[in-house]
Amino acid sequence: MIMSDTLHPAPETTSDTVLSVRDLTVSFGSADYWKPVVRNISFDVGANETVAVVGESGSGKSVTALAIMRLLPKATSRINGQILLNGRDVLDLPPQAMQALRGDEAAMVFQEPMTSLNPVLTIGFQLAEALKWHRDLSNAEALAEARRLLNRVRIPAAERRLAEYPHNLSGGMRQRVMIAMALACRPKLLIADEPTTALDVTIQAQILDLIRELQADGGMSVLFITHDMGVVAEIADRTVVMFRGDQVETERTETIFRQPAHPYTRALPASVPRLGSMRGTELPVPFPKVDMETGAIQEPEKPTAAPARYQPMVLDVQNLVTRFDIRSGLLNRISGRVHAVENVSFSIAEGETLALVGESGCGKSTTGRSIMRLTEPVSGSITVDGFDAKSVRGPDLRRMRRSIQMIFQDPFSSLNPRARIGSSIAEPFLEHGLGTRAEAMEKVAEILRRVGLGPDAIDRFPHQFSGGQRQRICIARALMLDPKLIVADESVSALDVSVKAQVVNLMMELQASLGISFLFISHDMSVVERIAHRVAVMYLGEIVEIGSRTAIFENPQHPYTKRLLSAVPIPDPTLRRGPSAAAPLELKSPIRSIDYVPQKREFREISADHKVQVWGSEWETEA
Repeated sequence: MIMSDTLHPAPETTSDTVLSVRDLTVSFGSADYWKPVVRNISFDVGANETVAVVGESGSGKSVTALAIMRLLPKATSRINGQILLNGRDVLDLPPQAMQALRGDEAAMVFQEPMTSLNPVLTIGFQLAEALKWHRDLSNAEALAEARRLLNRVRIPAAERRLAEYPHNLSGGMRQRVMIAMALACRPKLLIADEPTTALDVTIQAQILDLIRELQADGGMSVLFITHDMGVVAEIADRTVVMFRGDQVETERTETIFRQPAHPYTRALPASVPRLGSMRGTELPVPFPKVDMETGAIQEPEKPTAAPARYQPMVLDVQNLVTRFDIRSGLLNRISGRVHAVENVSFSIAEGETLALVGESGCGKSTTGRSIMRLTEPVSGSITVDGFDAKSVRGPDLRRMRRSIQMIFQDPFSSLNPRARIGSSIAEPFLEHGLGTRAEAMEKVAEILRRVGLGPDAIDRFPHQFSGGQRQRICIARALMLDPKLIVADESVSALDVSVKAQVVNLMMELQASLGISFLFISHDMSVVERIAHRVAVMYLGEIVEIGSRTAIFENPQHPYTKRLLSAVPIPDPTLRRGPSAAAPLELKSPIRSIDYVPQKREFREISADHKVQVWGSEWETEA
């Protein structure tokens, strides 16, 4: 595809240009055949400027960033063009000079923090290592600076976190560690590859504020790679739009939103859920269908069926408590406990979606895992399709798990990379003895068709699919046992806007046709507004407000709920908010002493299906 140069004229380099990319082409392959995946990209990033690179998976955004940092494998990649960083062409630098440049003059935040952090080294060691290498600090000085950095990116109990390993932290906290590591040496250029995708809206707003603050302090430039048009509108001065390896448009961000020239650029904002667009609508509404090549938009029909609260309950949770012991000392005695879930109660009716929302570390995922019995709760009752989930054992536990399935956040890590897709999807059917292998494969083909994948997917491996397709495969596997309830744990948080819309629409179609209920765990308030019948807001292991989607989004009562909604980025650069819109909230630690007795909470009934926790003096300034 050849695009007109009038849409992205080559910028003129000036003395204050930090990064200048000219005619960048990146190819993958071998000596016999090289396939270009990024073609003739040209843009500049000025001092103290933020340039966003937007596009869907496969558009070449991350490949462009990796080429700038020279992190692509030499044996299988070829880079042509020019990349000037502070006037030096990085493609001509020897390996040692490039190593010294990374982390000092330029730093990068990667999208997947779990694969970017070393699992066998503590958080403190990994942060201190970069500081000692680039800033010549002693071990004590580096650890003190590491502690300050963790505090700055809003990680609670920073002192204790230094001694922990990556697996001890939630996905959002691991991403904050990566951001702290990238910012450690105050680089002149920060390349942020989807740095806030895994973060909840309040932390995302704080990280964006932190980046702006560092820009104001030291003139740092930012190349911000994202598919979130709300974030683009909030932070970017200029925007580069990429589509299938080509640069299709480059303009001031205001122009990109107000007068997009390319059909793909017009389609991107239309794919973004806008908070408040569901006002006055009682039931969930599917996302519009957008053709990303032509920009054509097909609005969905609004459902007319009545809410399903009168239906029988598939899940009933009462006074759920889940805690984790902390052991220390020579005798490994219990020295404290993490109060992950504290006295949580809710129910889900047949054919209903309850969204569980809140910040990273609030206990959302632990609640889902406790219901699945992947984590053992301390007390409370869980009833799943008539089964007492907390006490059921043996064959009854297997029968119960046919009624409840889970879709995990990362589809790639939840699929066996060595097993063909057909075998992975058929496995639960065969394990539960529901039929022969031939019957299983027949059902696999039917379910793959239902989730929008062809029968040829059966013989392929996970790495041969895109992220959105892998998530569809995980949904297909969950459907193999004909469950009545699916726990979807951040199942669309890392997907592109158009793919996210397709997966959410698929879940809603399956709900309408099969009567499936969903516990939809998410931090994306805009998606929740589209998919949920009811919403429960969690903070520090407790539900602080619960009610219908209309009640929560149109009449929020608790200060924390209001804060979550106000932090959602608006895809309109003319409505860009200042730092005061996300003033830091003091994040409390869920760690308590052994003899700690939780405070008894009271709830105020706003309406028949809207309750809010009565809050104390700690929320007075927020209210």
